[in-house]
Amino acid sequence: MKSPLLSLPGAVPAEGVDEGVAAHYGDLFREQRALADGTGFVDLSHRGVLTVTGEDRLSWLHLLLTQHVSELPVGEATEALVLSANGHIEHALYLVDDGVTVWIHVEPDTQEALIAYLESMKFFYRVEVADRTADIAVVHLPAGSIAPVPVGVVVRETAYGRDLFLPRADLESFAEKTGPAAGLLAYEALRVEHHRPRLGFETDHRTIPHELGWIGTAVHLQKGCYRGQETVARVQNLGKPPRRLVFLHLDGSEVHLPPAGADIRLAADGPDGRKIGFITTSVRHHELGPVALALVKRNVPVDAELVAETTAAAQEVVVEP
Repeated sequence: MKSPLLSLPGAVPAEGVDEGVAAHYGDLFREQRALADGTGFVDLSHRGVLTVTGEDRLSWLHLLLTQHVSELPVGEATEALVLSANGHIEHALYLVDDGVTVWIHVEPDTQEALIAYLESMKFFYRVEVADRTADIAVVHLPAGSIAPVPVGVVVRETAYGRDLFLPRADLESFAEKTGPAAGLLAYEALRVEHHRPRLGFETDHRTIPHELGWIGTAVHLQKGCYRGQETVARVQNLGKPPRRLVFLHLDGSEVHLPPAGADIRLAADGPDGRKIGFITTSVRHHELGPVALALVKRNVPVDAELVAETTAAAQEVVVEP
């Protein structure tokens, strides 16, 4: 769904899964600094939006998600996962309950598959699931923002800012009042800085929550059964995940960033060394320079110097080995 804010001056469209919103508006670092200072907003209207209503909505979701939501307080933001039977991550949900409705936003174009799963699990529960992507857009206000929220708009507030579930028809008027707009690349740079994983970027078909540090934030270890719980409990109690998320400081003298999927090797092993991981997201940060998130094998020494393709990289621990 193409955002009307792509008509703003300087807007350059994002590509791939983020197609439909602006990658930037002409000045990536200015946009990053604005978000870091708590000003402006980010158009996330390409994300999927769904709602769950009905008196059983929280108790029902509690049975299906990795998060404890049966008694979720009104207005309290949380995040949760849907796992496969083998414990692999299938969906990431960002949600808030307004007292009547659970509002959820998800990665672009994943809402249909998630809704199909939820519908298959309704049974006798008094719930209704609806796809609201066509009429509701997600807009992000950064932490520290004092921008007013339109009356009646549901807000999901976190330490990183506020996600607004805004009527799609109000996007342009909201932008006029709240600007300046910051593009998705600025938002992603701050996400990487804060070591926050993203479905489809830091995950692949075999990712389990422990690898990304999602235990505690999206996975509650003291709740009842849900699909994939056996794997979560087994790894938590008896073992270690095979991989771990790391934050990389990349050599700033390189012109090009190593792309997602770029092989990582130990610097000591040279260019023909064994692959020990791969880049998941790489960005240029307004203060830190070129940085990235990556998945590496759990047993890679935390002080080892790494190479991403031909770019030297120093690691910072996100998930303990």
